[in-house]
Amino acid sequence: MEIRVLQYFLAVAREQSISAAAEALHLSQPTLSRQLKDLEDELGKPLMIRGNRRITLTEEGMLLRKRAQEIVDLILKTENELTAPEEIVAGDIYIGAGETDSMRLLVQTAKNLQQDFPQIHYHLSSGDACDILEDLDKGLLDFALVLGDVNLAKYNTLPLPMRDTWGILMRCDSPLAEKKTLTVEDLMGLPLIVSRQLSCSGELIKLLGDQAEHLNIFATYNLIYNGSLMVDEGLGYALTLDKLISMTGSSALCFRPLTPKKEIGMRLVWKRYQVFSKAAEQFLKAITQQLETSE
Repeated sequence: MEIRVLQYFLAVAREQSISAAAEALHLSQPTLSRQLKDLEDELGKPLMIRGNRRITLTEEGMLLRKRAQEIVDLILKTENELTAPEEIVAGDIYIGAGETDSMRLLVQTAKNLQQDFPQIHYHLSSGDACDILEDLDKGLLDFALVLGDVNLAKYNTLPLPMRDTWGILMRCDSPLAEKKTLTVEDLMGLPLIVSRQLSCSGELIKLLGDQAEHLNIFATYNLIYNGSLMVDEGLGYALTLDKLISMTGSSALCFRPLTPKKEIGMRLVWKRYQVFSKAAEQFLKAITQQLETSE
């Protein structure tokens, strides 16, 4: 299976048309069709359904699309690292992060580096810890910013000094908004919107205790911005961290922390025995120095 053919397949999946993909790739349509047929024969699986108007991927095709994109991205990342001029600190840094205001520290580090190393470029992706650590394991990320603990046998970590606070995002006209803090008992019977990571990993019970089993989990979110839209429309109350949703000006939303206070720490994580590019190495050095001087 050649990388070139995977790129052809990704182009067809993206364009949903062999003729449009052939034009984008500067290939003849028969040549591209033959390459795709050879790929299907090699794998022994049909990858696409050729309709009159568009191409749709089979289940096997959707899996290949996901894996092929990861392979192509990793190759491009590796090529960029290997071809970067040795005398210049330049290149790309890939960072995955959960939603947290602690990301501000990483952004400040990037800003401090910008003047001395203007040829460093940053690529940020958001998601829960499971998705981010998976991409880190695959080599698609240099660093991950995650909440809570990680497997120290697999990763090196740099604990960050900030701590985020758990609470409830709600409409300001909710009766609960009159309280300064909320208990787990206050949440009983309410339609709750929680992060996917909390709901599927057992973390919710760790956070709220055995009472969590009796809560009404109405919906889950991956990004709190989407969850906040549900709150804004009056569909429920979101369990989330502070400082993630702006509540200034005419916002109809407010945040109330839980009591007893529930906090969580952050860690910058990278794979053990990771071989960094010069750009990533400089970034880690800079953020480490920034933390040391702020102590």
